[in-house]
Amino acid sequence: MSESRKKQVFNPFLPIDEYIPDGEPHVFGDRGYIYGSHDKEGGETFCMLDYTVYSAPITDLTDWRKEGVIYCAQQDPDYNDRKYMYAPDVVRGNDGRYYLYYCMSGEFGHGGYFGPIRVAVCDEPAGKFEYLGYVRNQNGEPAQDYVCFDPGVLNDNGRIFLYSGTQYGYEEDDDFYENEELIRSEMKKFNRSRDEIINKAKAGSVMGPIVMELEDDMLTLKRPAKHLIPYAVKGTTFEEHPFFEASSMRKVGEKYYFIYSSMQNHELCYATSDYPDRDFIFGGTIVSNGDIGFCGRKMEDKLNMTGTTHGSIEFINGEWYVFYHRLTHKSDYSRQACAEKIKIEEDGRIRQVEITSCGLNGAPLVAEGVYPATICCNLTNGHMPHGSNKIYSDCFPNVNHDGDDRFVSQIADGTIIGYKYFEIKENKQLKISYRGDAEGKLLVMSEMDGDVLGNFEITSVSDWKFIETDVAFKNGITALYLKYMGEGLLDIKELAF
Repeated sequence: MSESRKKQVFNPFLPIDEYIPDGEPHVFGDRGYIYGSHDKEGGETFCMLDYTVYSAPITDLTDWRKEGVIYCAQQDPDYNDRKYMYAPDVVRGNDGRYYLYYCMSGEFGHGGYFGPIRVAVCDEPAGKFEYLGYVRNQNGEPAQDYVCFDPGVLNDNGRIFLYSGTQYGYEEDDDFYENEELIRSEMKKFNRSRDEIINKAKAGSVMGPIVMELEDDMLTLKRPAKHLIPYAVKGTTFEEHPFFEASSMRKVGEKYYFIYSSMQNHELCYATSDYPDRDFIFGGTIVSNGDIGFCGRKMEDKLNMTGTTHGSIEFINGEWYVFYHRLTHKSDYSRQACAEKIKIEEDGRIRQVEITSCGLNGAPLVAEGVYPATICCNLTNGHMPHGSNKIYSDCFPNVNHDGDDRFVSQIADGTIIGYKYFEIKENKQLKISYRGDAEGKLLVMSEMDGDVLGNFEITSVSDWKFIETDVAFKNGITALYLKYMGEGLLDIKELAF
């Protein structure tokens, strides 16, 4: 195997059996760290495992190292009532120590919107954190004037800002304020128009994105929490992409970038302001885990099962990246960390990027050796579902596992599996490892539904079997698509050049 093949990284960029979603990337010193919640492979609910951190040298994002468990759910005083730790964030305080902010929840998210934001502290970015306390008001009571969820933290030249919130229930509140009798009463009482009454009510909602500034103790609010962007989005720049969850803040030069998951629940969006706590204007979509919106793609044409997304952007060794996650195991309960290079234009805009298999690699993957089939960036049968708080029983293509094997599963007639991108230097012989009760052909293409460059004859086999075919690749950078045409179902474990 060539040296170039050894020094590659692909999506998902952590070990293939690791599931760390909700990634908050940070650079501390000369290493990049990824903090996130921790799903179980084939898990039964969200965030079943303890916080585990990986890091890499900022000069080599192919070299991710497992730092180990930094904090256990059992360390939280409320562990008996809520056993799962949701999406966290870490910030370096003005005292040089590292502070971990997180929220607790029960199974399937029950209780996740109730309870304060909790804090743990450590002298190292990936050491053993110890419970410190909960975020509180000046009077010492837990800061729960708004729903506390998905905390994100920013140290802005010594000022510590904490962000959180969810827009869950947005539609229900819309319905509530359709109560004409109540609206007329409020209009008369306050001498205001109907729209003013509705907007006033929504502005006071406990839902929505929240900003808080903290004292030097990293626990106490300097002043009451407030909404960061409008809760009522009608007529604002956020109308088509309302906030849902996953607050994260970054400072780029003198501009503040608010990264969040929209109500579409498949995309990370951004908004910008000259201030860390107000006046944000919607900017656009950075990435979608179904490539929805990229080059105008519609929801019905999504290229993967879509669902929860959470992440942020980070500047690492002269480049900007967006970190996000993908879904596996036909649920939102087993999510894997992915990343793509992005560009912040001179005018501050971020154009939506395509999801790929090469991600942090900095170049296309070399068409040599063996690759896991599960690094596919597109996996679709033409009508993939949108994830929800359950495990689907329907039959559709998905990334799954069986013991120590990880593979693309339930590949049926018409399924397309896409890999972007490989660098081809000559015509290649392509191999796949597969199993299943399938009978048909597996077509090889460089474009989705493009010209067929080669094909595999698929016959029913119960154990993993390698087969090969000649492929008329053109030299250069190319996508690789596999399309199954036939009967039955097959699984694919590996592909090899």
